[in-house]
Parts: sequence; C-alpha cells; structure tokens
Amino acid sequence: MKRNDLLTPIGIFIGITMIFVGIFTTGGVGDVVSFIQISSMIIVLGGLAAALLINFTLDEIKLTGKVLKESFQTNDQNLSGLIDLFVRLSERARREGLLALESELDEVEDPFIKKGILLAVDGIEPEVINDIMNAEVSAIEERHRRGRAIIEKAAEYAPAWGMIGTLIGLVLMLKNLTDPTTLGPNMAIALLTTFYGSVLANLVFSPMAGKLANKTDQEIFIKQVTIEGVIGVQSGQNPKILEEKLSAFLSGDERQRQEEEPTEEDVMEGAPNEA
Repeated sequence: MKRNDLLTPIGIFIGITMIFVGIFTTGGVGDVVSFIQISSMIIVLGGLAAALLINFTLDEIKLTGKVLKESFQTNDQNLSGLIDLFVRLSERARREGLLALESELDEVEDPFIKKGILLAVDGIEPEVINDIMNAEVSAIEERHRRGRAIIEKAAEYAPAWGMIGTLIGLVLMLKNLTDPTTLGPNMAIALLTTFYGSVLANLVFSPMAGKLANKTDQEIFIKQVTIEGVIGVQSGQNPKILEEKLSAFLSGDERQRQEEEPTEEDVMEGAPNEA
C-alpha cells in the first residue's frame, strides 16, 4: 500500500530554507532578492530540458512525472506480516493440500504473491518457480533502473548547464568591460547559473535518484522473501522450519517484536474454558 512520503518535500524545503536563511543573515532581504535571476533560471532549466529531450526517447520522457511522483511516495513493507502469511499458507497446504490455497487468493492484494501461489497450486517444480519469479524480479529491477536514469541524468546535466551559463556571463562581461554598468548583471548571470545547477543536482535530483534506488532495493528484498516463502509452501516445508527460515530476513528489532507478539496458540491457551 502506497502513502505520501513527507520526508522528500520536507527535505527540499529545509534545504532551500537554510540556503536563504544563510543569505539573509549575511546581507538581509536585498541579498536574498539578488539571488533570484530569471536569465540564469532560463539557461539552466531550458538547457537541462533540451539535454534530456536529446538523451531520451519520447516514451521515456513521458514517464518523468510518474518517476518523480514515486520519490514522493513510500510503500508500507510489513515483512513480519508477509512471513505470517506464508506460515499460514504452509499450515493449510500441509493439512488440506496445495489446491486449498486458491481460496486464500482473495485476501492477497500483491500480484507477485498471487502469481507465486498460483504457480505452487499448479504443481510447478520449485526450481522452475524460482526461475520464473526471479526473471520477473530482474525485469522489475531493469524497469526501475531505466525510469531512474532520467533523474540521474538530470543530476549530471544540471551542474554542466550551470557552468555553461557561467561561461555565457563571463563572455558578456568581458565583451562589455568598457561599460561598468553591465559588469554586475553579467557577473550575476555567470555565478548564479552555477549556483542553480548545483542546487538542483545536489538538493533535488541526486537525492531523489538515491531514494528511488533505495526503494528498488527494498522492493527486490521483499520479493526475494516472497520467492523463498512460495518455494517453502510448494515443497511442503514444516511451517515452523519455514518461519525460522524466513525470520532470518528480519532485523534484530523486527525479530524481537515478532517474538513478543502472542501467537494463536498462546491466545487459545490463555482463553477461559467454557463449561
């Protein structure tokens, strides 16, 4: 289940705020206003957009909005719940057979888990299930990498276009050395384009690309646990053994919380007997 990730906008807001607070404490409101230069913005943003259009296909460019949106969202990953699901499936499969697991599919929302359960119900060999599901994991990883590439390239191009703007400003400044009134504006363009390019790269694009890479790693990790669970259920592993095997993927804190949670057997033992 996806939900909004407030850390991304908060991080960007804090970064921009600290920059302008630093400028304000040094020179006041006037210096803050002087850092807003439309010409520099046009050079950096326009050049960046042009470079991305040249580098990527139209279909890849269309995915930019979706990829950026992903960096503002997070997936709730309940690894303990996933382990409990496979333990329950394993117990039912051992009692009633693999075909009985079809009735469990209505409660499963994740299509990857559903696919694995269906492969197990169909009696596919564990080695084949592993190959099929790992092939899908590889495809997901590649799609994420390709989607993330446009953000990574933006982080690479932004400082370069800042430098191009700096060169433009220096050329204009040197060309008009005889007119002192042009030195200030041209120097502002020269320096502010580098400033804008560096801020975009290091505060926006690079951190977003890093967050997307981390999300991919987390998703692949969960899918590897899913594969182990499906194979364990299909091969008829003892539920206790399967639980111990999958619990190896939990962190120390998660494992401790799982051990502290009461099991169904504990609840039944603690329930009062009816006369």
